[in-house]
Amino acid sequence: MTYCLDLNNGPNSLHGGVVGFDKQVWEVVEATAGSDEVVLKLHHLSPAGSGWTGQAPNPNCPPAGTYGYPGNLDTYVTYVLNNENQLRMDYMATTDQPTVFNLTNHTYWNLAGEGEGDINDHILMLNADRYTPVDVTLIPTGDLPPVAGTPFDFQTPKPISDGLRSDHQQIVFGRGWDHNWVLARKSPDDTSMMLAATLYEPESGRVLNVYITEPGIQFYSGNFLDGTLYGTSHRAYRQGDGLALETQHYPDSPNQPGFPSTVLLPDDIYETTTIFELAVHQGVGPQP
Repeated sequence: MTYCLDLNNGPNSLHGGVVGFDKQVWEVVEATAGSDEVVLKLHHLSPAGSGWTGQAPNPNCPPAGTYGYPGNLDTYVTYVLNNENQLRMDYMATTDQPTVFNLTNHTYWNLAGEGEGDINDHILMLNADRYTPVDVTLIPTGDLPPVAGTPFDFQTPKPISDGLRSDHQQIVFGRGWDHNWVLARKSPDDTSMMLAATLYEPESGRVLNVYITEPGIQFYSGNFLDGTLYGTSHRAYRQGDGLALETQHYPDSPNQPGFPSTVLLPDDIYETTTIFELAVHQGVGPQP
């Protein structure tokens, strides 16, 4: 069966199409505040056929193709902010037809502060020994090469500027980093909570730890920020002024049989968790 989706990123359908989950008004089902934590639980029912608006026609769709994603997708996201400086995000979803599903969060981070310049001097660690190279349209090729010996090796913490201007073909394609890293898990079925990334800003001492249950993490170095967005400081966000650490399954998994599956079946429950934990590094020098 062929499912036809919006083409909203060149030849590709990206982020759920023209009207993705980020453009929906979610229903608040819980909003509570206690002494130890505050909770916000949101709900969205994505009906069968979502992902196709007709605004971005796909010339490759056969006449007998089905338009949009199959299945009614019932989705909940619960945000918990606690006294340990952690923001926890619990995702849960069910469907009434087999479909594909891969939620993430695209928060931009700059630990120097809002509007305080670029993130090039931030020090990053990614607990990953492989990554997924992309083609010129930034879609994974299906390969899973090691990061060792390449600019993609963040197993030992290093400044983001180290390799950012490399002539490595993958850096050229993405104008920087916009790739998925394959986390160093014990097995493809391992969904235990693990430390996936640590980000450190030396001037302020601020640290961000990212814990996830997913198999991959997308590091995006803000390559396409172009000054058209302004923050609360009324300063423009330009290239590299923020970065994203998107916890997820690998992009393009439905088309890559060698990647962990993103198929959600009617008898299954989609459940993943991401924790963003903020701290302050008290020592001197690079964050270990």
